[in-house]
Amino acid sequence: MSAMLLAQEPLIRGTVFTVCLLAMMLWEVAARRRPQRMDRRHRWPGNLSIVALDTLVVRLVFPLSAVGAALVAAEGGWGLFNMVDAPIWLALIASVVVLDMAIYLQHRLFHAVPWLWRLHRMHHADLECDVTTGLRFHPLEILISMVIKLAVITLLGASAMAVLIFEVLLNATSMFNHGNVRLPVGVDRHLRLVVVTPDMHRVHHSIVREETDSNFGFNLPWWDRLFGTYRDQPAAGHLGMTIGIESFRESRDLRLGRMLLQPFVTPDRDGK
Repeated sequence: MSAMLLAQEPLIRGTVFTVCLLAMMLWEVAARRRPQRMDRRHRWPGNLSIVALDTLVVRLVFPLSAVGAALVAAEGGWGLFNMVDAPIWLALIASVVVLDMAIYLQHRLFHAVPWLWRLHRMHHADLECDVTTGLRFHPLEILISMVIKLAVITLLGASAMAVLIFEVLLNATSMFNHGNVRLPVGVDRHLRLVVVTPDMHRVHHSIVREETDSNFGFNLPWWDRLFGTYRDQPAAGHLGMTIGIESFRESRDLRLGRMLLQPFVTPDRDGK
């Protein structure tokens, strides 16, 4: 069963990724939340190229996937849930929740530490926020994130199934909550009690620093409320807010080559 799960992981993740990406693209056409001043043809080539590059880099540097790391930990008896006799369902749910909290804390770390912010700011430098923004991360950030993820999986002793569920959820919700899609106000208000919605996460992509440093959650919305980083709405409203960061406002900054160089050029915000 474990070997089969490991073998099927790329197919499962690839299928869910493709379905979610296409569904969000269609939703953005059918029910757009904000008009986009920067056309997709200027943004999408770089954003989609970076996710392809990230996938290649991770596969080359980490031949053993996160699911594979969970299997290795299980075989060696490493980690909390490989040492305690907990019900399978409880260990699975707890693992997904703890992994999500770890991603929240990691996200805050990438905003707080200057050299990590240099890597992460490429994600924020997109001049619009849509489904492809949720895929736009610098390869060096992806590699560091993978190291942190593998460490948490090993310490936690998360099962391969729990890790696969978490990976699929994280990828799908990242595309969802970055989507330029419109939800009825009442639906959004209730939905953001259980999952990060597009209106909730869009605040995080505001050019206003106080708003950029809020709403860090990708999947579960509880951590922002628990740790005091929740902001309900942007001050200028979703139609009036400016997306991006001050340092990179030109269309040329959306090209793949310039995106990859962003961590190594002029810093912004308080010398970071």
